[in-house]
Amino acid sequence: MESQRTIRAMVRRSHGLDARVNLAMQRAHKVLTQGIPLLIQGESGTGKEVFARTLHKQGPRKDHPFVAVNCAALPEGLIESELFGYVGGAFTGARREGTPGQIRMAEGGTLFLDEIGDMPLALQARLLRVLQDKAVTPVGGTQPIAVDFVLVCATHHQLKEAVAQGRFREDLYWRIAGMTVQMPPLRERDDLIPLISDMLTALGRDMKHGRVPDMADEVVEALMQHPWPGNLRQLHAVLRTACALLSPHENLLHWEHFGEDLWDDVFSRPYRDDDVPLVAEVPPARAAAPAPALSVEPQAETNLKRLSQSAIERAIQACQGNMSQAARRLGISRNTLYRRLKQLHEAAEG
Repeated sequence: MESQRTIRAMVRRSHGLDARVNLAMQRAHKVLTQGIPLLIQGESGTGKEVFARTLHKQGPRKDHPFVAVNCAALPEGLIESELFGYVGGAFTGARREGTPGQIRMAEGGTLFLDEIGDMPLALQARLLRVLQDKAVTPVGGTQPIAVDFVLVCATHHQLKEAVAQGRFREDLYWRIAGMTVQMPPLRERDDLIPLISDMLTALGRDMKHGRVPDMADEVVEALMQHPWPGNLRQLHAVLRTACALLSPHENLLHWEHFGEDLWDDVFSRPYRDDDVPLVAEVPPARAAAPAPALSVEPQAETNLKRLSQSAIERAIQACQGNMSQAARRLGISRNTLYRRLKQLHEAAEG
């Protein structure tokens, strides 16, 4: 939930938001206002539920419930009763008074069906009937009950492919896809720096130290080269860990504040678009990289500098002295590369 709140605060901002996300938000708001179902597709962690919640809070049904159901998280035997509800005594273990189900709980508001691509085919047929009739019949019941809600579905699957493969009903697809929105993965967005800024602001407010930390330029530049397979969820986890590793007197996030997975993926192995094996090898000093701690000992700082120097030397040598190309391979700007070389030279002379 903490990650959800942090990402949600970011999504609500229009200033500096990725152009594709901003346009999708505007278009989706218009269709939902007219009661047209929305289908959100995108990789895991791209903020599909946050997008849906933000739309609900900005729409005409904001004073009514937003009910989220993860179709992939519920056991198959419980999806039917969870969605449609049941009458008392409908099955062994059922409550005497029955239960209305998630669809009826969304009355007047928004029903969000996450990972709908994982819904069993038999349940897809029942959902289609509910959407067609705008009424739900509880398990064990005989009388349909009218329902009024706007539907938003989400999935990491490409549902058209699932339809072609027979894993998803075509008639249901056309019923839920009044408009389709594709959430871009983080690696394709143009607002990484505003995202980092917003997340650090929220983390600084929520975490114990209550400070909003800054981040070293070279770290930002390296993070911008990372493909972020876990998208916004991964970015939030990385920044939260980095903030936790800040010492009481520190307010600047640097290499030593990040987990070892980032050392391998970003800092000592910058993400590249080519397959030339130059900085990809981790030098022997990598074994002595600093362990997670709230403060960095002098020996750990020496190891960090040695690793950085080794990576820089390898990149420059492989690029035959072309500083611009070496900077790109290292995931930093040319100015940062020159500044780091100057620091290394001054340290060697001192």
